[in-house]
Amino acid sequence: MRFAVLGAGGWGTAVARTLANQGHVTMLWARCPERAREIGRSRCNSTYLEHVKLPESLRVTSRLHDASDADAVVLAVPTIGMPDLLQRMKDVQLEPSTAINLAKGMDRESHRTMSEVILDAFPNVNVFTLSGPSHAEEVGRDSPTAVVLAGRNLELGKSLQQAIATPRFRVYLSEDIRGVETCSTIKNVIALATGISDGLGYGDNSRGALITRGLAEMVRFGRQFGVQDATFFGLSGLGDLVATCTSPHSRNRAVGVRLGRGEALAKILDEMTMIAEGVFATEVICALADERGIEMPITRAVRQLLHSEADPLSLVNEMMTRRPKREEF
Repeated sequence: MRFAVLGAGGWGTAVARTLANQGHVTMLWARCPERAREIGRSRCNSTYLEHVKLPESLRVTSRLHDASDADAVVLAVPTIGMPDLLQRMKDVQLEPSTAINLAKGMDRESHRTMSEVILDAFPNVNVFTLSGPSHAEEVGRDSPTAVVLAGRNLELGKSLQQAIATPRFRVYLSEDIRGVETCSTIKNVIALATGISDGLGYGDNSRGALITRGLAEMVRFGRQFGVQDATFFGLSGLGDLVATCTSPHSRNRAVGVRLGRGEALAKILDEMTMIAEGVFATEVICALADERGIEMPITRAVRQLLHSEADPLSLVNEMMTRRPKREEF
C-alpha cells in the first residue's frame, strides 16, 4: 500500500518508519521545509525521535500535495493542530479516501472527537483511529506492543490491520471508534493526576489507586456516550491508561510531576517541545461531564490545579475525605 504520514513529530515518525520497514511506499510530511530536509539528509528526526534510524525508502517532504497518490493518509498531528492540517489539505485539494487519526484528544472548541472533526472536513472519507500503549520512543526501537485500529468500515479495516501490523506491532480491530477516542482522551487527564501524585512524593499505592479510580471515571463518562464496555478494558482504555500513567516517556505524567512539585503550568508548557494533550483534554472532559452531571472527582481536581484554584496537597486531602461510598464502576 501507499501511505502518507502527515506530521513529523515523534509518533508520526515512528509510525512512518514502521510502515516503510514493512515494505509500503511511505511518505513523511513535515510542515517546515528545513526540518524535512534535515530529516531526509540525516535519516533521523533528532528533535522528536533521537537515535532512531529511518529507512532509506522513507520519503520525507514538506510538500503536502505529494500525498495525493496515497491509499491512506495518516494524520499525525496533535488535536490542536488538526483543524489547520485539514484546511491545508483542502487548500491543495488533497481529499483522501482513507484517513487514520493518531491524535489522542478532542477538539477544544467543539468538544468533538477527532474522527468527527475529520468527517466534517471530508464527509466521504473512511476514517479510522489508531490508539493504545504506544510511546514513540519504544515503537521506534521495535519494542513489542499492541494497539487497536477503530473504524466503522471493518472490511477496509481488516486490510489496514494486515498492512500495518508487524511481528513487534500487533494490531487489533474495533468498530467502537467513539469509544477508542474517548478513552484515549481521558487517560491523558488521569496521567496528569498520577504525575501530580508522583511529584508530591507519594508512592505505588497512590498511583495504583489513582489509575483504578481514574478507570472508574473513564467508565462513568464513556457509558454516557455509548462507549462499549470492552473498550474500557482494552488497549485504548486500560492498556494505554497504565502505560501513560507510569512511563517516563509520558508527557502528561511529566507535566503532572512538575505541577506536583509546585512549578507553574505556564513555565512548564513554555519549556516543552511537544504537546501534553491532557492539559487541553481536562477542560473538554469537565465541560462534557458538567453537561451530563457525571461524577469526575479526579478530573475536576486536575482542572482546579491547572487553573491554580488549589494547591496539590489540599486537593489530595479533599479527595481523600470525600463521603464514603461503595466501590462501583
